[in-house]
Amino acid sequence: MAMPMRIRSGLPLLRPALFVESSSASTPALSSGSTLTQFTRTYAAAPASKQQKVKVPLTMFGVSGNYASALYIAAVKANVLDKVESELLTLVEASKKSPTFAQFMKDASVTSDARVKAINDICSQAKFSDITKNFMAVVAEARRLGHVGRMVQRFSELTMAHRGEVKVTVTTVIPLPLEEEKELIETLQEILGQGKKVKVDQKIDTGILGGLVVEFDQKVFDMSIRTRARQMERFLRQPSNL
Repeated sequence: MAMPMRIRSGLPLLRPALFVESSSASTPALSSGSTLTQFTRTYAAAPASKQQKVKVPLTMFGVSGNYASALYIAAVKANVLDKVESELLTLVEASKKSPTFAQFMKDASVTSDARVKAINDICSQAKFSDITKNFMAVVAEARRLGHVGRMVQRFSELTMAHRGEVKVTVTTVIPLPLEEEKELIETLQEILGQGKKVKVDQKIDTGILGGLVVEFDQKVFDMSIRTRARQMERFLRQPSNL
């Protein structure tokens, strides 16, 4: 009973912290540029009869963000968003299980033609959609296969936002009891508002000693006993004014 109580002890502290943070949050404006449009046109399997305007649900930065945003636009226009996500996750998982495939993805010495041909063959054998096949061919030609994992991660962030899902990573010393998981989800749901779905990803880390660490939307709320102990230690080490 002692360990669940350690987890619960963090919830009363977490709730006000979440509300304070949410009240000061702002939504960044979506940046647009010729690069994104160019990527989108490249990934499209065929020109649409009517140009559908697609708004990217999250602002993405960097090379992986640009690729992910362009892929999102192409997949939404083709109405294959979930299928493309599933195919890319399958590809990434395969690279994790196969050292040979993983090495091929990272090997910069392989010629551009060889990379594109190999990727096209893999996608064709797996019967991937044209959007996924075109995307992987563009990545291969640009010598960025080693960054596919990060691109897919960013793309998944966009698909979750599209579905109104918010991933919340909760780190505890033991699996979060169902009652407390429900309480945490209800708190987050209240903050995020209607139309959002909280998806909890639990992680176990005995190193935090107790309490919990909650991460979502690039925010971290550390209510662990380890952190509180370190804060207390720093306080005790301060010179006394007496």
